[in-house]
Amino acid sequence: MRPVAVERRTEGRGGPRVLLLHGLAANDSVWERALPELPADFQLWTARLPWRTETIADWDEQPNLRGWLAKALEAVPGGAEVVVAHSMAANVLLDLLDQKVRGGADGLRQFGIRALVLVSPFYRARAEHFDWDTITYYLNDFHLIMEEGIRAHSGGRVPADIQAAMGERVRDRVGPYGWFRFFDLYLRTPSLDTSRITVPTLVLGGETDFAARPEEAVTLAEALPDAVARVLPGSGHFPMLDAADVFAAAVSEFVHTTLGPAAPRGRALTDALELQR
Repeated sequence: MRPVAVERRTEGRGGPRVLLLHGLAANDSVWERALPELPADFQLWTARLPWRTETIADWDEQPNLRGWLAKALEAVPGGAEVVVAHSMAANVLLDLLDQKVRGGADGLRQFGIRALVLVSPFYRARAEHFDWDTITYYLNDFHLIMEEGIRAHSGGRVPADIQAAMGERVRDRVGPYGWFRFFDLYLRTPSLDTSRITVPTLVLGGETDFAARPEEAVTLAEALPDAVARVLPGSGHFPMLDAADVFAAAVSEFVHTTLGPAAPRGRALTDALELQR
């Protein structure tokens, strides 16, 4: 099974090329509810990354997560003009762009990225914002994040005891080494040179997200030169599943406003989204 694969999901004529990147212990099915809600002119691509559900037991053995993500970006013919990255994928993407800057390159130009949508990212602006309680929380309650994915995918139809057992099973498949690779990305966010990520960026958070808390989306947007943060009421760590129509409307409005003439929009955002910046 290949570590990285991309798939074109819609024909999309005349609109931007959009690549959707899933987070840890998920796969491209996380976008299924949102795909039909996005504009028909978008050329939509989804990626399957090394940390997906099917290969989660082996992903920690991949030596260079940035490199694998770069392969996904390069696999979209013509380049992905808009990259939508969820959860840990957003952190790997930021890490990749930061590494390019430190190497004297412009990763945005190299990959043809014109806009970013970062969904439920993990971010803290200062190293002292990490303490022992933070480590305890993300270590001892890591299985709860896995449970949240199961809840969102199932729409809450899985009984609580089965959901808990499944969450622990996924946690065990991720394993200590996998958890450490995730948390290492998180720990390094204060050192990211966000000032060089100059493309328009939408940072989306879920109001009830207990994993990547919504205030971190706001903090990240404040650290980027051209960004706006929005929090989706009633959504958790997986807003594309919890409120696919509202999520898609937010992405659609941002992309059309950023890359071209405003197009007809979905449901009104003023009531559905709380503007944080």
